[in-house]
Amino acid sequence: MAAAKWEGVFPAVTTKFKENEDLDHAEMEKHFNFQIDSGVHALLTCGSLGEASTLSFDEKLAVTKTALNVAAGRVPVLVNVSETRTATACRFAEKAHEMGVQGLMVMPSVLYAADSREAMDNLRVIAKAAQLPIMVYNNPVSYKVDLTPEDFKELADCEWIVAIKESTDNVRRITDLRNAVGHRYQLFMGVDDLSFEGLAVGADGLLAGLVVAFPKETVALYKLMKAKRWDEALKLYQWFMPLMHLDVSTKLVQNLKLVETLAGVGNEYVRRPRQPLQGADRARVTAVVQAALANRPDVSTLF
Repeated sequence: MAAAKWEGVFPAVTTKFKENEDLDHAEMEKHFNFQIDSGVHALLTCGSLGEASTLSFDEKLAVTKTALNVAAGRVPVLVNVSETRTATACRFAEKAHEMGVQGLMVMPSVLYAADSREAMDNLRVIAKAAQLPIMVYNNPVSYKVDLTPEDFKELADCEWIVAIKESTDNVRRITDLRNAVGHRYQLFMGVDDLSFEGLAVGADGLLAGLVVAFPKETVALYKLMKAKRWDEALKLYQWFMPLMHLDVSTKLVQNLKLVETLAGVGNEYVRRPRQPLQGADRARVTAVVQAALANRPDVSTLF
């Protein structure tokens, strides 16, 4: 049986590149250590924010190997499975298992919008090949595949599926899932600017974006919510919200890499066709970050 009980703050870490678009493992080692030292509860590599669509099969494994080396057992390392073909996803999952990852996050097969029968079968086949705990990434907004609470009831017999990253942009889903499947799965809110709401109605954790630049604040928000210190949590969340909105965008990668740069914890190198923000987009994001930094709360005093 898959023995994994995940909870807390899981950053969807960015993939660091050099100016020539090669992988920058030294920068990734630095950033992954920064995340762990700031109190996050796991690392998730090669997600949408990690520019998975621009990484080769072997590059995704290389990024994940770096995360495993940095983590050295301090926190679990999960890798996102994002392939166009189920057979390729299975091969990737098997390689990741051999490498020593503690779990997988599985997206729908990209490019093709499967129906629920196809999507559930895809998960079962990957789970059987991987033999690893799996978090299902449910994001119908971006990937046009929506697994409903009833679908997750049907999947409950698949022992390797242990968690759900819920990114429907509908916070009602957390309660609907709890009512449908109880605590069969750990539930993670996958939309940054619904973090407070998701945790308030019983989510076990956050699969977060802005954590890449502000990990201490994200962990503090999680801890305050779990301690039911609602007023303090709400005040922190209100400060955080303009930043969190930057995660809900087709340019979330460029947005958050600029945030990392302005916060002094990263750079803006991306792979084409993406390019760093320019003009009004750049000015808008810069203004949001500068305002947040000017009023940054001291979360070290909260615990």
